[in-house]
Amino acid sequence: MEHLGLHLRRIYFNRQSGELAAIYGRIEKHLYFDQGDLIFAKTNQPGERLGEVLFKLGKISEETFFKIENYLDPQQNLGKILLRRGLISERNLQEGLVYQMKEITLNLFHVFEASFTFIEKKGVTSPVGEAIRIASPQLIEDGIRLMKFHPSLTSFAEDKIPFLKNKTFLHVLTDEERELLTKINGQVSAAALFKMSGRPPDFFWRSLYLFYCLGLIEFKGEAETGKVEGNAEEAELQASLNDVLAFAGRLASLNYYEILGVSRNASEEEVKKAYFHLARRFHPDRFGREVPFGFRDKVNQVFDQITKAYKTLINSDLRRSYDISLFSAPREEEKSLTARAETKFRQGRTLFNQGRYEEAVILLEECTRLNRHKADYWLLLAMAESKIPALHKKAEADFQRVQELEPWNAESFVGLGLLYKQEGLLVKATKQLQKALQVDPEHKVARQELELIEGKKPSPKSLFSFFKKK
Repeated sequence: MEHLGLHLRRIYFNRQSGELAAIYGRIEKHLYFDQGDLIFAKTNQPGERLGEVLFKLGKISEETFFKIENYLDPQQNLGKILLRRGLISERNLQEGLVYQMKEITLNLFHVFEASFTFIEKKGVTSPVGEAIRIASPQLIEDGIRLMKFHPSLTSFAEDKIPFLKNKTFLHVLTDEERELLTKINGQVSAAALFKMSGRPPDFFWRSLYLFYCLGLIEFKGEAETGKVEGNAEEAELQASLNDVLAFAGRLASLNYYEILGVSRNASEEEVKKAYFHLARRFHPDRFGREVPFGFRDKVNQVFDQITKAYKTLINSDLRRSYDISLFSAPREEEKSLTARAETKFRQGRTLFNQGRYEEAVILLEECTRLNRHKADYWLLLAMAESKIPALHKKAEADFQRVQELEPWNAESFVGLGLLYKQEGLLVKATKQLQKALQVDPEHKVARQELELIEGKKPSPKSLFSFFKKK
């Protein structure tokens, strides 16, 4: 079973320092530890990013939140930027960071399909200065109590024989959990213990997992120390995957010479040497079948770009054309950015139609960064955000942005009207729907929703149909 609780257990009891990366779908989360304690976290998950968290907690103003894109710098932490500009106090930033770290981590307890990789690093520090420390056992306790029951908890433990190990965290258990713990004698399997306990399956298997992750019990056959050590090959794989993630994060800003790490005047021999050096590090065959599923795309993406760079620079004709394109980079780059934005928009629309709204938001936000003047991008982004309660305020602003870009687009008025209706703001909803009908008197959804507010007709089944027609 791949689950955060198991990783936190190992990191805490081994007092490890380093980075734990989790990938599922298009969501990435990175947790940073020092001597077993969480000191920093970052994510691309909508609703968990620092700007959104600070706004939700009332730590930054609405004006600052809506200008957050202007403050983003890939080389600096957003919190430090806001602090330096005097847009947030140090205390409010610290409180916001603690909340964000817990949100990012605790929400990951619900996920049983993520791929994890951990790389040990010495001297891990928080990018916002003095480290905030959250004890991993606290995260384990809160996360397991909050998460939904999953069948994997049963399959993970049912054939194993638990025995009592350490009483350090006995004080966090409820009376009911303590009673269950006393029935563990190291003689019977977890499945047999479950039958004898008479407890509901949700309570039993969740409690057993909590006991294990807190080090209160062990399973026979595992290391007596409670350490879950990886072998040298596993450590090397984790280090390589961390290398891949770092390289993938820089690809968008690198040209072919920079990808290979050679100068513009590099000889054919130097290009070959650089390519084979990188191929040894990043070739997919090096990872074999051991690479976690969520990281395969990253490995392929990195090696594909390395190969493209090599094939271009090793061929004199292709290299000459590429060099010319670098001199005309602004125009070519603009075409490239437009193409990238359109590709991400199509992918985002597919995710939206599949109901995968958080993943859609990630791609659609990239679209709006690549082209800030395309109303379709902002409209679909707002529609996806309107499906996520934590992003309703941002959805409102993005619908309004569409109205500024295309005041003749009825869909933005309908979308904002439906958002206001969802929030119970019927007067505002009515005004938006009326504006939609002024723009398009034949708009069926606007008319039906307006009549519904006035108590004339039932609501139609499909409200957000604009992008599903394409």
